[in-house]
Amino acid sequence: MKTMKNVICLALTVLMLASCSLAAFADNEVDAIKKAGVLTVALSPDFSPMEFVDSSKSGQDAYVGFDVTLAKYLAEYFGVELQIQAMSFDACQTAVAMNAVDMSISGYSATPTRAENFELSDPYFTEDETTGQVLLVKADVADQFASPEAFSGLDVGAQNASLQMDLLTSQLPDAKPYPIGELGVGVMELQSGNISALCAAEANALQIIANNPDLAIAPWQFEFQDEGNVILIHKGSTALLEAVNEALANAYENKLYSGWYAEALEIAASENAIEQTIE
Repeated sequence: MKTMKNVICLALTVLMLASCSLAAFADNEVDAIKKAGVLTVALSPDFSPMEFVDSSKSGQDAYVGFDVTLAKYLAEYFGVELQIQAMSFDACQTAVAMNAVDMSISGYSATPTRAENFELSDPYFTEDETTGQVLLVKADVADQFASPEAFSGLDVGAQNASLQMDLLTSQLPDAKPYPIGELGVGVMELQSGNISALCAAEANALQIIANNPDLAIAPWQFEFQDEGNVILIHKGSTALLEAVNEALANAYENKLYSGWYAEALEIAASENAIEQTIE
């Protein structure tokens, strides 16, 4: 009888410890960030006006743009310092998948593939009307690209692991996908004639054209309805996801997005703005 009581007591103790461990795990992501005193965010600084470099500054201060301001806001919301880890666009996603960073904020659109591999935050908005997905081509031949058939058999560039690559392969199946690591490299490939077109978000394409007047947006554009950008978080980090969504809701309610975006556009138009390619 005593042995049975001991077994029951032991079993109850194990269950209580397990319950406590699960509760601790549920809060582990957010607690770990607060205990470390730092929020690590991966981004690819080649996507003006969302994330890019101000050459007049150095170190962490050199990273600017809408997403950088959002990252600073999240760090402040959690009461910690921000550490930006700049890397290539596909490396950002790998870093989140491997739990090497807390999150990545780098102009991501929600896709089924990303939803399978990451926790996706609620959408956040730039409050900008230029939210389409387009193709950059050389300005002197832009009129030739008025239909999807015009891209048949041509090399068309798109970033690895991007929404643009998904749109390219699904909506232009007769084109030849040409994977690129960074948009800056894609622009050079287009200008040198190695590719005939380059996929890009419309807002980013307009920034590229402002600095490269020899390029233009093709008349034909992808069919796409943008519902805002999302933050990538490690799969299973639901406590962090909930905290991030709470912070995003607060930013939206306080109408912070439009001011952040206006500031990003102003910096992007300056002579100090650089879209930095990281291999």
